[in-house]
Amino acid sequence: MLMIIWRFVYCIMTNIRRYLNEGNLYFLTHVTYQRVNVLESYFDMLWESINSYQEKDGFDLISWVILPDHMHLLVNPKKNNLSLLMRRIKLSFSTRYRRVCQIKSGRVWQYRFWDHIIRDQNDMNHHFDYIHYNPVKHGYVKSPFDWVYSSIHEYKEKGIYQDDWGVKNEIIFNGRFGE
Repeated sequence: MLMIIWRFVYCIMTNIRRYLNEGNLYFLTHVTYQRVNVLESYFDMLWESINSYQEKDGFDLISWVILPDHMHLLVNPKKNNLSLLMRRIKLSFSTRYRRVCQIKSGRVWQYRFWDHIIRDQNDMNHHFDYIHYNPVKHGYVKSPFDWVYSSIHEYKEKGIYQDDWGVKNEIIFNGRFGE
């Protein structure tokens, strides 16, 4: 009986359902395989992969942060299949990374990714801030503005964030973010 239940649970776990509707925004978390720290060191290759598909497929990248072993994105995939789009980006980066490091095979990313449909403006603000505060949360910097690999700099220039945001007081986020 236990084996039958396990097979049932395993089948459910491997058939992730993503509810994709045009016009929805999605918060995404992608994590490297075994949390290997490669994304910061090879940021340029990752950014080329993201930009290449942004130009080809026309999705909107609203906010983002790249950390050594994971990244958070807030995207509007528009008419694109979100899973296929993210698979292409991750495959593009993996191919570039393996070529530069002269690695013939092996995983670069964990299977799957975390996604969350943005429900309303409050949810959007919460995830938007979470993305930009993430380097502080993980202890890489004391100020979110000290982290180079983040869209926070363009939003500071637009006046969305003030110089002291996330610096004076620790920001606590409730919820799940796929880390």
